[in-house]
Amino acid sequence: MAGKKTEETVRKRAKKEPKEKPIEVTLWDAANKLRGSVEPAEYKHVVLGLIFLKFASDKFEQHRAKLIAEGKEKYIEKPEFYNMNNVFFLEETSRWSYLIKKSKQNDIALLIDTALHTIEKNNKALKGALPDNYFSRLGLDVTKLASLLDTINDIDTTKDPKQDVVGKVYEYFLSKFALAEGKGKGEFYTPKSIVNLIAEMIEPYKGIIYDPACGSGGMFVQSIKFIEAHHGNKKEISIYGQEYTNTTYKLAKMNLAIRGISGNLGEKAANTFLDDQHKDLKADYIMANPPFNQKDWRAENELLDDPRWRGYEVPPKSNANYGWILNIVSKLSDNGIAGFILANGALSGGGEEYKIRRKLIENNLVEAIVIIPRDTFYTTDISVTLWILNKNKKARTVEINGKMKNYRDREGEILFIDLRRWGQEFEKMFIELTEEEIAKVSENYHNWQQADYKKTYKNVPEYCYSASFNEIEANDFSLVPSKYIEFIDRDSGIDFDSEMKRIQKDFKELLREEKQSQEQLINAFKVLGYEL
Repeated sequence: MAGKKTEETVRKRAKKEPKEKPIEVTLWDAANKLRGSVEPAEYKHVVLGLIFLKFASDKFEQHRAKLIAEGKEKYIEKPEFYNMNNVFFLEETSRWSYLIKKSKQNDIALLIDTALHTIEKNNKALKGALPDNYFSRLGLDVTKLASLLDTINDIDTTKDPKQDVVGKVYEYFLSKFALAEGKGKGEFYTPKSIVNLIAEMIEPYKGIIYDPACGSGGMFVQSIKFIEAHHGNKKEISIYGQEYTNTTYKLAKMNLAIRGISGNLGEKAANTFLDDQHKDLKADYIMANPPFNQKDWRAENELLDDPRWRGYEVPPKSNANYGWILNIVSKLSDNGIAGFILANGALSGGGEEYKIRRKLIENNLVEAIVIIPRDTFYTTDISVTLWILNKNKKARTVEINGKMKNYRDREGEILFIDLRRWGQEFEKMFIELTEEEIAKVSENYHNWQQADYKKTYKNVPEYCYSASFNEIEANDFSLVPSKYIEFIDRDSGIDFDSEMKRIQKDFKELLREEKQSQEQLINAFKVLGYEL
């Protein structure tokens, strides 16, 4: 009996013991409490800059210890002995240990700004990457800044080489800041589940990856993760990107640097349309989430002869959606494939957009259209679409990561997928696709592409449909999935007469109960000596 009680007590205690929070959650909770009156849009550069500084210092100290252990102590202050191993060299005043010792001083903000500036100056790969005078300019409370340093000091970036601890923390913080900034802001971050879906569908194994609106670099990070998860070689990937906002450009460069990913994001933050940083680029994979429905993205007589629209109409200045599409088309290699997000309005509409869309379909470039669930994005609640463009939809055999894939000729065909009812609740107000759902969608898409697709793919009502060119032409080149995917009429088998009689009976009962309740209320007032 006593033994049973002991077991029961242990079970109860086990239930009550709180589950240990992941380090990124604990750090976010602590860092967010220290924010005070600083806006999330500003605070993210402070926190992410410090996370980068901690990471760089840990890597430096680790390599420094290794040099000493190898008897190379005379080289420990020579930058080249760090750079050759992809480690950033840090002068003493830029090291985390130095800043922690000085963290309670009134000039700590200036010391941090100086440390970041010195690191960037000494490491060419970080040119234009680090926050510039953020700490001094924001006038952060010294006590809170010291506490923030203590909080980030808890991150041990070298504890487990197999776990990308600092990358995980950085990514989590990016997502939380995007959530905190809310609608109309947070464009620097694309929800992880959407990036995963794009990567799983276009399979960026080998070659050049390009993102014309790269934000904080999430597409690149996920591409590398995809390669690692499928046992590919990340050295066979080259990364090119461009970002318009200077502060976001810095976030992207830091994001890549933290993971040891080299990439060409252009010489500076710049407008992709007006100052293309990669004019002659031809990419094997393009992943993008450009700004939705940009108005007045070019002047009336600007970019009229731009080579990126060659063979198509000039995109209207009232909306940049088709400007982004044609920029992407112009950058694709002969076998290139692109996955990018646009607002649903681009699926239909007239004028120049209609003419461009028609030519894209006639040129056999559009491969798949996927409607994403609403409330997936933190910045907007409008419905959005994932477009897949493919420069080579012909029958061919391709080796991908050591496996041979036999693609069939998909001339004129487009796969439509509707995910509006998919996903699970996230942060109580957003939706995200689960890993299982992403796997199901990508498998369905790849089955449809294959030579033996009739064995593995079929049209499913309210989910997917493979439309022929003739069907799309009959719908006047609309890419709205509901024009092709079959929807079930769940009302067709209902006996409306009997159903209306049932409703009538229920309604009569409700009215009778309401009348009875009124009479009881009137009588109650009468008993108290009041008339209604």
